[in-house]
Amino acid sequence: MNTYDQRDGAQVALPVTQERSASGPAPEEPASAPAAGRGARALAKVRAGLPRTGLAVLLGLLLGAAFPPYDLWPLSIVAVAGLSLLTRGRTARQGAWTGFAFGLPFFVLLLKWLTVIGTDAMIGLSVVEALFVAALGAGLAVTSRLPGWPLWTACLWVTQEWARDRLPLGGFPWGRLAFANTATPFTPLAALGGAPLVTFAVALCGALLAWAALRLRGPLRSPRAAALAALGAVAAVLAGYAVPVPTAADDTLKVAIIQGNVPNPGMDFLGRPMQVLNNHAEATEKLAADIAAGRRERPDVVIWPENASDLDPFSDPLAYRRIDQAVKAVGVPTLIGTLVDGPDAQHVQNEGIVWDPKTGPGASYTKQHPVPFGEYVPFRAELSKIITRLDRVARDFWPGTSTGVMQLGPARIGDVICFEVAYDEIVRDTVNQGARVLVVQTNNATYALSGQPDQQLAMSRLRAVEHGRAVLIAATSGISGVIAPDGSVVTRTDELTAAEIAATVPLRDGRTVADRLGAVPEWTLAVAGLLACGAAAGAGLRRRRAGRPGDGTPAGDDALNPVVP
Repeated sequence: MNTYDQRDGAQVALPVTQERSASGPAPEEPASAPAAGRGARALAKVRAGLPRTGLAVLLGLLLGAAFPPYDLWPLSIVAVAGLSLLTRGRTARQGAWTGFAFGLPFFVLLLKWLTVIGTDAMIGLSVVEALFVAALGAGLAVTSRLPGWPLWTACLWVTQEWARDRLPLGGFPWGRLAFANTATPFTPLAALGGAPLVTFAVALCGALLAWAALRLRGPLRSPRAAALAALGAVAAVLAGYAVPVPTAADDTLKVAIIQGNVPNPGMDFLGRPMQVLNNHAEATEKLAADIAAGRRERPDVVIWPENASDLDPFSDPLAYRRIDQAVKAVGVPTLIGTLVDGPDAQHVQNEGIVWDPKTGPGASYTKQHPVPFGEYVPFRAELSKIITRLDRVARDFWPGTSTGVMQLGPARIGDVICFEVAYDEIVRDTVNQGARVLVVQTNNATYALSGQPDQQLAMSRLRAVEHGRAVLIAATSGISGVIAPDGSVVTRTDELTAAEIAATVPLRDGRTVADRLGAVPEWTLAVAGLLACGAAAGAGLRRRRAGRPGDGTPAGDDALNPVVP
């Protein structure tokens, strides 16, 4: 009879001979022999898989280099193509391991800025995020047996990001393919389908290049098919040029952005009480003096960053007076970033407050999505016994329940705070509820000069294109900047310097296709990826029930491929 051995995705029939002794059964082998044989086979499998694992690690690092601060965006395409080839025709378990070996070094490189908090925090988060890429690898492996697998590959990248953006504890969207392509030919696609469509196009391009590579050698060698696949990849790259990015202004706004800087970057950036507040107040008063002397034109509004006031102005009279003094000096409505006590003694709120020079504080926006372990501690009672460092988060941040749409002087702004710029729905809801310009108040002083501010700047560039809005970034220590609706950086500051930006920016009322469609493109592509996995699993089950081999043999147009790269 025959049994089947799977080698690199090919089914190889092996003869099996059964021998019987005329005098009875053959003598039994020593009990240690089968165990030794199994150990040798396991070791051989590990050694055989090392080159594939090593390539996965290398590709993960290449994907990390596609993101800021390195900005080698074509490597995002190379990484997708490489992972597609490494998981091609493998089992789900093999694909999962390859995906994990790819994902872990990628996130370690991408999130190295978290070492400021602790190396254990960086590694822990990287492992959690890499588990999603492991699931992606398993999905790529099983769907690689379906006809048209490059399409399902692209959908599965969106599926993986869809899950990772939401789970666990509200998700962590860092590392989406779209965020490595915020100033590339793919970027205009954001105006049609947001970040998910950009991710889809990048992944499709990489998967088509992988498909083309497979057609350049082996039994399925077909230069014509390879050329067609390569043309498809080029079309995916160039598709963005056909998308109009609306930039015409319905009105304009003169803004001044204050970057007061912090005394000490890192975990203890605040310094002594009121030092950060004084930095921003003094910079605002200097602007007021320049306006009075005729050296500067008066802006319509002034914007301070997140945590510009390190004390609650409603509970600290000195902080209130200092803010009010600076706003009265400049004479225009100012957006103030501060922490506010409440709603109870165990919580604080991260807010942007509209401060009028005549009437004082008015409308406010409370950050909706506090950062787990940075701004609140899940399972505090249990985890604090194990991780004493969590005691540094003395009070949990209370989440807001409404968008940041507020009237600031003559403009209806949409305020988002820090990491919220990474979450599609928070920014989209703000625009759909009437924001004419986006404001990102942020405090990245903890991660100064680590690459994290560059990554957040890139996300803001994508949001500008996605929503057809200018984006104003106000950061305590940098990077502050002004981004035009087409995603171009009009101006930006250096890190760890006191600076002030003056600019005239467009106000827009129209909505992009992405605003109107909302999450529909993401859900459509994500569900398509899941359905492809279901179809592949069903096909495998039918083969097994029919008693046919094929667990490792690609189906459809690749059924004859005996060697999986």
